[in-house]
Amino acid sequence: MTSSPITIKHTKSGAQFTIYPYGAHVTSIKTLEGKELLFLSRDAILNGSKAIRGGIPLCFPQFGKPDKGMPQHGFLRNNYWTEVVGSRFDNDESAGISMELSLKDVVNSRGGKWDTDTTLDAKCTYSVKILPDGFTTTICMYNLGEESFNFQVLLHNYFLVQDRMALNGDVCNVKGLEGYNVDDKVSGEKYVCDKPVTIPQKLIIDRVYDPPKDTIDLNLKISAGSSHNLSLTASGEVDGKLVSVSGVVWNPHEEKAKGSSLCKYVCDM
Repeated sequence: MTSSPITIKHTKSGAQFTIYPYGAHVTSIKTLEGKELLFLSRDAILNGSKAIRGGIPLCFPQFGKPDKGMPQHGFLRNNYWTEVVGSRFDNDESAGISMELSLKDVVNSRGGKWDTDTTLDAKCTYSVKILPDGFTTTICMYNLGEESFNFQVLLHNYFLVQDRMALNGDVCNVKGLEGYNVDDKVSGEKYVCDKPVTIPQKLIIDRVYDPPKDTIDLNLKISAGSSHNLSLTASGEVDGKLVSVSGVVWNPHEEKAKGSSLCKYVCDM
């Protein structure tokens, strides 16, 4: 398996992204002006020996470690994916690529119900598309076996914050989570969000935001610097039925950042 990155460029606009076969991990997205949208840790290891830190890690079949018998965040980010034959394209509207990973090819980070003796079977496809004014990511899970299974899937976006301003709530914040039910993984508190989310000066932030009743899609406005504003929309469906999408906002601060430039990113997913 090759660990060499793949760069997909939209010829007409100049916008581009880079994806690694290991983890189907997008590490860079650049706008048509050349502005980088993603944070990549200076300590990121890119040779396929461990999960890449930064960019857009993929999490499945769990986020975090609710199943203690399986490694954190599951196995998508720790295995080599295969490019879908014929999936690359570059036309007037956009450019992109698709990658896939079958459970039979998963050699790292298995455990729990998904260990090597599992009776489950599945395949994942991941498509990334760059446009002149944005990008889209689409992840699909296919149950190839006879048993149903519960799962969590998450795209762990590390958005780059301009000028190390992640702790400046005036220019770094997330809007659109007002009314969501918050599960604070650090303090243990549960409450309803009533204002834009900012990064506390002295605290780790690790919160899950579950949507209020009848809210399906996640629609956010992310300010990542004085002139770095993003719109994020996420939707999901299972067996053809729309399902509600939760969000997570995370920044490890000094305690867990370990020198990885904590003031340079905020994670939303």
